[in-house]
Parts: sequence; structure tokens; C-alpha cells
Amino acid sequence: MEKTYRPQDIETRWYQTWEDQGYFKPSGVGEPFCIMIPPPNVTGSLHMGHGFQQAIMDALIRYHRMRGDNTLWQVGTDHAGIATQMVVERQLDAENISRHDLGRDDFIDKVWDWKQQSGGHITRQLRRLGASADWSRERFTMDEGFYRAVQEAFIRLYDDGLIYRGQRLVNWDPKLHTAISDLEVISEEEQGKLWHFRYPLADGSGYLTVATTRPETMLGDTAVAVNPDDARYRNLIGKSVQLPLVDREIPVIADDYVDSAFGTGCVKITPAHDFNDYEVGQRHNLPLINIFDRDAALTEAVPEKYRGMTRETARQHVVEDMTALGLMEKIEDHSMKVPRGDRSGVVIEPWLTDQWYVDAKKLAHRAVEVVETGDITFVPEQYKNMYFSWMRDIQDWCISRQLWWGHRIPAWYDAQEQVYVGTSEANVRDKYNLAADVELRQDEDVLDTWFSSGLWTFGTLGWPEKTPELATFHPTNVLVTGFDIIFFWVARMIMLTLYFQKEVPFHTVYVHGLVRDSHGQKMSKSKGNVLDPIDLIDGIELEELVGKRTTGLMRPQDAEKIARQTRKEFPEGIAAYGTDALRFTYYSLASTGRDINFDVGRIEGFRNFCNKIWNASRYVLMNTEQYDCGQTGHDDFELSIADKWIISRLQMAEETVTKSLGNFRLDLASQAFYEFMWSEYCDWYLELSKPVLWDDNATTAAKTGTRRTLVRVLEAALRLAHPLMPYLTEEIWQKIKILAGKSGATIMLEAYPCAEPSKIDDEAVNSINWLKEVVTAIRNIRGEMNIQAGQKLSILLRNGDQYDREQLKLTQIYLYRLANVESLDWSDSDTEAPPSATALVRDLEVLVPMAGLIDKEEELARVDKEISRLSKDIDRLNSKLGNEKFIANAPDSVVQGERQKKSDAENALSKLADHRARISAL
Repeated sequence: MEKTYRPQDIETRWYQTWEDQGYFKPSGVGEPFCIMIPPPNVTGSLHMGHGFQQAIMDALIRYHRMRGDNTLWQVGTDHAGIATQMVVERQLDAENISRHDLGRDDFIDKVWDWKQQSGGHITRQLRRLGASADWSRERFTMDEGFYRAVQEAFIRLYDDGLIYRGQRLVNWDPKLHTAISDLEVISEEEQGKLWHFRYPLADGSGYLTVATTRPETMLGDTAVAVNPDDARYRNLIGKSVQLPLVDREIPVIADDYVDSAFGTGCVKITPAHDFNDYEVGQRHNLPLINIFDRDAALTEAVPEKYRGMTRETARQHVVEDMTALGLMEKIEDHSMKVPRGDRSGVVIEPWLTDQWYVDAKKLAHRAVEVVETGDITFVPEQYKNMYFSWMRDIQDWCISRQLWWGHRIPAWYDAQEQVYVGTSEANVRDKYNLAADVELRQDEDVLDTWFSSGLWTFGTLGWPEKTPELATFHPTNVLVTGFDIIFFWVARMIMLTLYFQKEVPFHTVYVHGLVRDSHGQKMSKSKGNVLDPIDLIDGIELEELVGKRTTGLMRPQDAEKIARQTRKEFPEGIAAYGTDALRFTYYSLASTGRDINFDVGRIEGFRNFCNKIWNASRYVLMNTEQYDCGQTGHDDFELSIADKWIISRLQMAEETVTKSLGNFRLDLASQAFYEFMWSEYCDWYLELSKPVLWDDNATTAAKTGTRRTLVRVLEAALRLAHPLMPYLTEEIWQKIKILAGKSGATIMLEAYPCAEPSKIDDEAVNSINWLKEVVTAIRNIRGEMNIQAGQKLSILLRNGDQYDREQLKLTQIYLYRLANVESLDWSDSDTEAPPSATALVRDLEVLVPMAGLIDKEEELARVDKEISRLSKDIDRLNSKLGNEKFIANAPDSVVQGERQKKSDAENALSKLADHRARISAL
């Protein structure tokens, strides 16, 4: 093995080998196990959330593959209608060409060209993370087979009366000219105004005051609502007000929607431009007056003065006109949530328009039932309550989008706007017996991408054909997803799969949290705190990182702020940590369902863990490669108590890791492996092996037993960790497999370790635990008394019982070496001990006589000098950290470094004070 672990030297090489050899494909034997990748957008680039999700899925897939299951990780990408169309439109804009200049067919050809050239970026990134998906089956939501599935689903639902075309309120993007889903609307707190208008009562007896954040919408008001229990207005219910500026009489209605305690208790109702008002309007049969067009400019439905105005201009004029009429009561500053399109950035308009809908209520009942009965379980369980709350109050689903890129709705219209649905115009004519002279035109809209991705679990496996893959792998086993798309994707997959397949799409929904920055903030371009998983794997120079974080920001001041912030956080850029360190960091944080705060310091710690495993493996190879390790299968070996102990601890680690993976607790699995590998195998067992391997008097059988244990425990540990750290484990396994009696081509197809309780030797575990406590006690004394590591010690033991004496006999060979002991004797409890440093291991006293080890006066002088130096350092650091200019201008890492120095100095000062007290007592 190379002396230094360099992940960049092994990762690409091994991934290429795995993929070329077809190791990611289903084996064709064993129990089927299938995970469907949540298809990332074809326009996408890997972010930390993707990385976290892919790491979880790959661990589960590799684990089940090694357990002998017939494993399929179905991979693919989503055509991402609006996102992809925007990418290509931006490219055309740079050439001063619009999509309308090209026409629909030529524009779609341009999108396909872009997809062929640039659409594989995110799948290449997934490979860098070690994703062992079956790339030979990669699907795209607009490939030919999936297109057939989408058409089939739409037509069946329409023919069964579950899809209809109707006029309802939608989220309308006035810039992109399309309806968008709630998930594509970002509502953030903004400062605005609250205008209080007076609406005169129609009978002239007074007025009602209403408050609004959108004055221009009053032109579309069709009622004023009050709470039926509000005594202030009970006598006005059923009367009318005269709507100012429009001079339209509108009723005063009673509705429980109104909060009497908010504002004046009177609410203006604009059913065509507010979702809550729409529901009120439906309950009271109010007219819907659409006052905006597709650009959110005012229409013919308003007085002539306001026609053609933008919302902002109309707002200004309405406020001025109401003020001039003496109907403005007051204006207040007001903080409110403003809905904006996540891609266009413009304010979204609730707009009344003709769209296609799925009658979701009829599909929801069975979808609720399968979760209630446990056919589908959520992990963690509390997310089923979120699912139920959505599903039990489900609204019809708008599935049409005013785009060109996507699955065009398979519906045609004649001159009388009669709708005909089929796979093609020819199919429609045949299906509906239409004469050749009947002119037909196809619907211009495309389907919402959530509709096509709702068919993902079965559409990717060949449906509507009854394929062997569909029969084998459906229902799938686990869906790994974020909580934010439980309704948008998970629920819709359940509804559609139950309808078409008459079975659930998956049995378990594993819900992971969001990946946030180290301060718990959501990662976003605008905050300048985004981390790219590939940068953490490969490393990135500071100025390149600054460029990535600031490119595309609209305001120069934002770019400057984020540049400063980045230079403070990463003054030297980001180091190359490798894939395995990143993956292990993800797993260590993967408490089910909780958001994780990602600190780059943690990945550095796990890179050190990778180094530790590498160096331990080098030690094993150097002590086993040219020797008999029992690899031929003979039984001419002898196991020491230390060998039996590490074999026992391996069984316990295997049980914990396996149980944790089965329960989706990857945090506990990674923790159990880390503690075993670092704290037991590397820190203790490797040291325990030396007294046997380096002892000329040890028997050949004993040495063979220890070499055999070194190799076989390491080999099993590598298999145990492979789902979590695929590259490192494969590289090392290939070096030691022959020594461990293995001959397979790859670790990923080896059997996953299975704990064998019969191999647990309780006596060996107790003995080594006793040894560790005594060695630790001696090492603590050495450190506390500032005794050099190379100084051999004389040890006295007293007050121990027969158990302690037996353990000493069993472990004495190790104790002498690990604690660097020269002599060890028992002392009677009634005999006065020499001046000693003492530690307790339960009732056993461990004494280190100080005679000849330290000069008391010299040591006190040294300690006093060190105490003085540390006190001055702490004073200096306090002064520095109290300087506001330093805190404001220094990089975060530097400030944090100074704080850490102060904390370290204070801890050291406290320990020195304790040490001085002990020396004085000698």
C-alpha cells in the first residue's frame, strides 16, 4: 500500500471498474430489493441535499446487495419543464431570438439538443458520490417509453371521469405566463403597507372600514365579510356597501373565515384574486371578476382609467383616488409574506383561468387507507400525520402548464371547443368517429412535471406493458425523500400507483431532514452559504469558491458581502476530503427526519478517520504479508485473550451496525463502526498484537493466531463499512483479501458480515476491559505528573481482590508493554506506600511511586513558570477578543481560532493548578 491515503488516486478508478463490470445490475437471484431515485432535474447540479439523499440510498442499496438480495437502484432524471425551458430561452435571448421566433417544434428540437449536450451533468456528479445505480436502465421522464406511460395515464383518467377541464384559481406567474405549483412559490417576509379604506353603506347610514395590502384588487371586490358572531356588525349582515371607484353595490356577508380580532373585523372579498376569498366566494355564490390579464395588467373589467396599468401603477392610482375622495382612513407599515415565483422572482398572482385538473378527492381515500393499515410506513412515524393532514383536506390537482417543453396534453378541440382525448389526432378521429372534414387543434398546454413523476415507480419498469421487471421489482421497497415533497410527489405517487397498479408504490417512506449550514441557516445562493459536495470531495481554491458563490447575483453589494463572508469562512479555500469522508459525515448526522447542520470541521475529522484506517491497514499488511495467516484453512493456530476480545467486539459491532441499518439509523450505524474501528481495533488491538508478534519467545501458533485475527477482523470490518465508505474499503480489501482467505472480484459482492454470538468470549471481554482501565489509569498519571512517555514506570497495586489478581495474570504481558512498565508488585494495604501518584480502578489502587521520576522543587518551579506564561497568554487573548474591530474584520476562522486558543489555555491552566497541588502533596 502507498504510504499516504490519497482518495483522488482511487475513487475514479474504482468507480469505472464497478460500472464497466456491471456490478450495479440486479443479480437475478435472491429477494428483490428496489429503490427508485427521486429523479433530479435534468438541468440540475448536485447540492448538499442531493448528496445527503444519494448517500443514504447508496448505503441501503450496497447493504442489501451484500446481503444477497436481487438489488435494483433505478436511476433517471426529470425533464423539469419550466426549469429546462428557461435555460434554453436564456440561451436564445443571448442571440436576440425568442422561442416564438422559432416556433414550437423548432424550439423543442433546441431543448433536445441542449439535453444531449448538457443534460448529463448531474448524473456524472452522482457517480462521483459512488452511487451504485444501474445506469444501463437509466430513464428520462420524456423518453419514448415513459411518454407512452404518461399518455396512457392521462387518457385512462380522463375516460374514467377523473380528469376534467375547468376554471379555477391558480398560482399564475405573470413573467413566465404559466400556472405553477405551490412548491414553486417562495413566500418570504417583506415590508409593505396596510391601507385602511372606508366603504360607504349603500343606504347612506355610514361606512365600513376594511384593511388591505393590495389596494388595486378592490376593483374586483364582490363582497365585504364579517364574522357572524361579531356583535358590532350583526345588524349589517345582508345589507350592501357602495364599492368606491367602481360604483358597484356589493353585499355584506357573514362567514366564519373572518377573524373578528384582526383589524376592524371587516374583510374585503376578491374571489378571483385571493385563494381564501375564492373559497368564501364559492360558499356564498359570489361573482368572480377577473381584473388581471396574463401579464397581471388590468383588464376591461375595471373602470377605463385603470385599464392596461400594471399592478404597481394601479395601486398608486387607487390610493391617490381613495385619498382624494376622503375614503382613506389610515396607512400603516406592515410586515407580510409575499409570494414570488422561485424562478422568475415576480409576485405571483392568484388568477382565474381554464386549466386541466385531476379529481384528487376520489383518489385520496385509498391512499389514506394504505398508510392507516401499515401497507406503507413512514420513518420517522410522525410524518404520516403530515401526510394525513394534507390528504384529508385535498383539493383538485391542477396538472396543466402553459409551456412548450413537456408532455403535451393529448387533447384536441373542434370548432365548438368540444374536447377529444387520445394518443394522436388519428386515434382521436377513430375513437370518436369524427369525419375527415372536422378540423381539430391540439391543446397547447403541457402536463405538470409532478404528474409524470407521479408514475415513476411503475413507469420506469415498463408500464403499461406487463414486463418481467415490473413483476419482480414492484412494489418497490423504500422511497428516500425530503419532507417538503411528501404531498407534491409522495402522495401523488401513492394515489396514481394504487389507481393503475392496484398496489402500493413502496412499502417504506424514509424521510430525511434538510441540510443546513453550520449555523442552522438554510443554504441558498442569496445567503452565500451554499456548499458544493464536489468541492468538498476535490477541494477548491479560495478565489474560485468566491467566484462560484457570487456569480449571478444581481446586486454588486450582495456579491461584495458574500465575497467577504466567504474569505472569512474559508481563508485558504476548501481542502480535498474525498468521497468517503463526505459520505461518512452525512451518515454521522443522519438522525431520521431531523435537519442537519453541516460543519466542514466534521468532514475534516472523518478524513482523519479514513487516514487512521489506511495506516492501520498498512500496519496489518507489514506484519502479515509474508507470513502464515491461516489463509489456507488449517487450524494450527492459537488465539490470545486479546484476539478473542477483538473477535467478540467485532460480533457486537456487526450486530449494532446491522440492526441500525435495518432501522434506517445510519447515524447509529456509522457511530458503532467508528467506535469499533478507531477506539478498539486501531487504538487497542493493534497495540495488543505487538507483544505477541514482536516476542521472540511467542509460539508460531500464537503468532499465526494473532496474524489471522488482524487480517480477518480487518477484512470483516471493511465489509461492514463498505456501504458507508465504498472506495476506501474496496482499495484496502483488494490488498488483504487473499490473506483473509477471500478470492472474490470485488468487496461489493461479498457477503455482508453477520454477527455470530457463539464467537463472543465474555471472559476475554472482561479481561481486556480490566486491562484497558488499568492502562488508562497509568497513562493518566503519566500525563498529569508530566512524566515522559519513554520513562519506564514501577507500579504498585493494592486493595485489589482475587478477581484483580486473576486478571493481572491473564493480561500482564500486555500491561507491561502498553503502559511501559518496568516492574509491577502487589503492596499490602497495611504497609505504608512511598510518595506516589494514585488512581483508582473500582477498589483497586494503582500507585506510581515518584522517587527518581521527578524532582519536586524543580517540577514546582517549572509548573509555576508555565502557569505565569499561560496567565499572560489568557490576558492577551482576552484583550484581543474584546477588540470589536478585530472581531468585525478578521476571518471567522481566525476569530474562532483565537477563541479556541483561549479555551485551551484556560483548560491547561486549570490542569496545571491541579498538578501543582498534587506535587505539593508528595
